[in-house]
Amino acid sequence: MAISNNRLTKEQYIQNFSDIHPPFEHPEGAIIEANRCLNCYDAPCTKSCPTSIDVPLFIRQISTDNLKGSAKTILSSNIMGAACSKVCPVEKLCEGACVYNLLDEKPIEIAKLQRYSAEKAIINNWKLFERKQAIGKKVAIVGAGPAGLACAHALAKEGIDVTIFEKESKGGGLMTYGVAAYKVSDKLCDDEVDFILSIGGIEVKYNKTLGIDFSIADLQKQFDAVFLGIGVGIANTLNIPGEDLEGVEDAISFIYDIRTKNHNSIKIGDKVAVIGMGMTAIDAATQSKRLGAEEVIMIYRRTENEKPCTQVELDIAKLDGCSFIWLASPKEIRGENGKVKSIVCNKMELGEPDASGRKSPIETGETFEIEVDMVIKATGQMPYLDIINQSEVKNNKGKILIDKSNSTNLKGVFAGGDAVNGGKEVVDAVQAGKDAAKAILEYLI
Repeated sequence: MAISNNRLTKEQYIQNFSDIHPPFEHPEGAIIEANRCLNCYDAPCTKSCPTSIDVPLFIRQISTDNLKGSAKTILSSNIMGAACSKVCPVEKLCEGACVYNLLDEKPIEIAKLQRYSAEKAIINNWKLFERKQAIGKKVAIVGAGPAGLACAHALAKEGIDVTIFEKESKGGGLMTYGVAAYKVSDKLCDDEVDFILSIGGIEVKYNKTLGIDFSIADLQKQFDAVFLGIGVGIANTLNIPGEDLEGVEDAISFIYDIRTKNHNSIKIGDKVAVIGMGMTAIDAATQSKRLGAEEVIMIYRRTENEKPCTQVELDIAKLDGCSFIWLASPKEIRGENGKVKSIVCNKMELGEPDASGRKSPIETGETFEIEVDMVIKATGQMPYLDIINQSEVKNNKGKILIDKSNSTNLKGVFAGGDAVNGGKEVVDAVQAGKDAAKAILEYLI
């Protein structure tokens, strides 16, 4: 066993990382699917969407071939509606709420229909939104991720001049750097960011990092208000022996490298262990397999019934040939010549429910060992505690504390998204950005 650069040709790589959610091939297919919608009164699909997209309306607009109207309905509620149509866990949101589920029928393909309209708006650069005349107010936004971009667009539309400070060289945040490449392409991410910025009144300063290039205090002096949409991104540690061995990676960095480096330079093991069972863990596992790993084993401390990922995501990993060990928790990573050789795990059993409502895993006293040459940690992310602690922003272990108006304890400083909630879905971050923009407008005007 050995870690090496992936073994794929360029053609194999493109095939393995091509769009996992193909669009409608013909307009007729979209119209036929749209006509299945029952146009429910008080629609449960809309209620289940964190951004409250009027689902029956945009589907009805597709059925009458009013694509611009459909796109505007979607993007008025969720300016990142194109990407969200690919990454949202729709099986537990809009499609999971579809009344067809109660009839044991296939739910409306809401995400696919949403993509159909929203992507066309972006590809064709439809001018769906008009910016009001500038009112002489300036807002700084830290982070060009979903929360920051949604906030920026909502403010710019109302005539606010917005400056975004982004630590990376491109916008999009999690969409661009933290999601499996086969779910959303680099091109769509770039095009969607360009579409959002095309409204005008938004300047983005890339490669600018909070705590290094500027401080919150600096922004307070230069701008009328500040929004912190910095997300989370530091992977949790396992706190076990051997974590510093060569071949131990965190899932965030692993996915980031896949999204930013030449495919030939991504190193992958023959036998990979992925610790965790959330969406990021699934992305790390499936992409390991698609990069050429001979075996990928996912290890989780609870049973399949308590998995944090959706069944759809788990099925993707199963179809890609990943295997699973349930009721196991890593105890030690063993090495040879400074490189990963094996992982030792505790066998677990389930006890009483914890604060989340899931049964707590308890060590049985038994262990087992698996030979691996690479370990990927995907056990959640920590907030940017060091950066937050450099300021006077009140926080709870790095998670920024806000009031009902999205305001922090600092005058004129607002926050939202993963930096506040610790990490939810992209669609939740978009809504947080919208909520913050509304609060900022009330503060400024």
